[in-house]
Amino acid sequence: MRKDTIRVLIIDDHTVVRQGLTALLNLSDDIQVVAEAADGIEAILRFEEHQPDITLVDLRLPGISGVDVIERVRSKSPHARFIVLTTYAGDEDIYRALKAGARAYLLKGMSREDLIDTIRAVHAGKSHIPPVIAEKLAERMQTEGLTPRELDVLEHIVSGRSNKEIAADLDVSEATVKSHVNSLLGKMGVTDRTQAATAAIRRGIVPFESLSKPAS
Repeated sequence: MRKDTIRVLIIDDHTVVRQGLTALLNLSDDIQVVAEAADGIEAILRFEEHQPDITLVDLRLPGISGVDVIERVRSKSPHARFIVLTTYAGDEDIYRALKAGARAYLLKGMSREDLIDTIRAVHAGKSHIPPVIAEKLAERMQTEGLTPRELDVLEHIVSGRSNKEIAADLDVSEATVKSHVNSLLGKMGVTDRTQAATAAIRRGIVPFESLSKPAS
């Protein structure tokens, strides 16, 4: 390995994706994949073990999310450089990833040249946000975020719970739940619960996995 080689960690729960990225990146003279991880917990361990220059991370991972990985690693290694590589382009996904400290946000399907150029740019201390991602981020920045309690209520709506059921789950009154519902509908720019659930999944506010998550 050359002294100036960029050492990369790949985090993705799909074996074929990891193997494909490894083969692709190792074709470059100045890039070497030093480790892979299939879930969030393993990702943190592999980072601590190898201290890579660049980490490619998907957002949806078993155990803990890609955003959680970024936050936990950067809490101990603030100079760690992450590139999100995902299929998810929701404005909330983008906002959370970049807020956590990701230096670039790429969608799977980009060209090999784009990926290589982004890795080199981030390694050089730059950020890379494609125009389509920047546009969605700008839209998200213009909207008011949901409160933690509104997020709780929205997750229950996505799971198909009624106001009465949500009130029992959260140990609050139905009137309080209704107030939260009306507030989150307004913030999300939708008119009913169905639209709210659809928008929550599309934008990445509530991960798709929450559809099958049992109510607490």
